Amino acid sequence: MVERNSTALVEMVDIHKYFGSVQALRGVDFHVEAGEIVGLLGDNGAGKSTLIKVLTGYHIPTKGQIYFEGNAVEINSPHNARELGIETVYQDLALVPLMSIARNFWLGQEPTYNIGPFKLLDKKRMAETTLSALRDVGIHIRDAEEEVGTMSGGERQSIAIGRAVYFGKKLLILDEPTSALSVGETQKVLDYTHAAKDKGMGVIFITHNISQVHEVADRFTVIQRGRKLGDFRKEDVSEVEVARMITAGEVPERLRLFDPEAEGAD
Repeated sequence: MVERNSTALVEMVDIHKYFGSVQALRGVDFHVEAGEIVGLLGDNGAGKSTLIKVLTGYHIPTKGQIYFEGNAVEINSPHNARELGIETVYQDLALVPLMSIARNFWLGQEPTYNIGPFKLLDKKRMAETTLSALRDVGIHIRDAEEEVGTMSGGERQSIAIGRAVYFGKKLLILDEPTSALSVGETQKVLDYTHAAKDKGMGVIFITHNISQVHEVADRFTVIQRGRKLGDFRKEDVSEVEVARMITAGEVPERLRLFDPEAEGAD
């Protein structure tokens, strides 16, 4: 792999994606540092979902290059993305309701032991490790053998986030993680997101709720009509200004001067 001099955990450079004559992405640059939460924002149809699908291997870019930990990579499938250490937690999750918390936590990576010619699940290790690993990121569950189907939406999100942290994932993508949650459950998910950051993970937080993302993110990347308006540190921009950029593409004058990438905002 070609090495690149960059401190970014992931860097997407000049990403274009065409679907026939439709230009979904037009030269987007995007990056995330380790231990950083980036809010990826844009109105419906802005291109943020397409950008994430390029990063996670569902789409192959028409043009552009992706770097992971300074190395040029080709991400051709979701499996390839997971091998690199990229984990996506979708709104509808990837948990099996009729399986236990421990089984879902270890899904696809279950520890086993042999008795003669037979290979059996090491359920004791699965349960103990699940409880311990989730506790390390501030998630306390009653019983690792409880079925996931009995849990609330926020609790299910916590299992998915805790699993990504434990298995050494490097980049966590949260796609509308709080859209169907109560206020209390939403706060818990935001706390778990901070816990992932504290563990050194990079986090991409995609949401339409500006107040939530403004609370949790270190930086915002705003996309409109397939182009990036710019990158903005949380301390430099208000919630109202973020909303105006998303809906109207209006970047405040001081931020245009501050961020040379905030082009096309007139």
